[in-house]
Amino acid sequence: MTDQSKRSWLHGGLAMVAAGVSGCAQPGAANRSGGPEAAAARSPFVVPRVTLPIAANRAGDASDQVFPVRRIYCIGRNYEAHAREMGSDPRREPPFFFQKPTDAVQFVAPGGVTDHPYPSLTHNYHHEIELVAALKSGGRDIPVAQALDHVYGYALGLDMTRRDLQRAMGAEKKPWEIGKSFDHAAPIGPIFPVALTGHFQDGALWLEVNGQRRQQARLSQMIWSVAEQISQLSEAFELAAGDIIYAGTPENVGPVVRGDLLRGHVDGLPDLQVRIV
Repeated sequence: MTDQSKRSWLHGGLAMVAAGVSGCAQPGAANRSGGPEAAAARSPFVVPRVTLPIAANRAGDASDQVFPVRRIYCIGRNYEAHAREMGSDPRREPPFFFQKPTDAVQFVAPGGVTDHPYPSLTHNYHHEIELVAALKSGGRDIPVAQALDHVYGYALGLDMTRRDLQRAMGAEKKPWEIGKSFDHAAPIGPIFPVALTGHFQDGALWLEVNGQRRQQARLSQMIWSVAEQISQLSEAFELAAGDIIYAGTPENVGPVVRGDLLRGHVDGLPDLQVRIV
């Protein structure tokens, strides 16, 4: 990473902090009564806003803008071979989705290696490499033909999973949120505007662990395309600017341990690298 790139990322980081402070709700915003007490209402503490740097160029250098994250949606079992390895029927049944909290975001800057903490409670921690779509607008019941008009840009991300906890909850027919939603569960690179990359219809997606290829597929092998995912999601939720969608992972998800170096790749974006610590 060049000195100029480092300065760019430092500038982007400062912009993220500034956005966290300035993005707080204004006094009285939650009080719709319109009375004098509404104007005087103040929050007793500050909750930082979750944002991601927006790339200025194809190399991934940070611009002076950040992307505010509203919701994180993930699609399950969106590649046929992965669906089979997870014990599911890969035929085109309606897709299913789950969410991660926005503060699960862990930003991973291009050109370096980011430390990723091994989480508590698990002894079977898995990687899942995914393309991520970031929305600039939304709505309900969005037609597939218009869905990509709502995409601001794309990123590369990891859907990290406490697999033993997920499976245990599933076996008991309980929600398996604990396996998917935890601190640092959503490592992700910067958002690349569509103007820089175009839409990702195909291209190689892969993940290496310690230099050994673990996951590999082509984006065209997704059961449900990004456009179809947006359309399906909009039937259940009113989508909005700031939503990001993890678009599914290929087969051969597997465990990682402390010391492992993960390198994710999708054609058209800088690689994403994290070390498990």
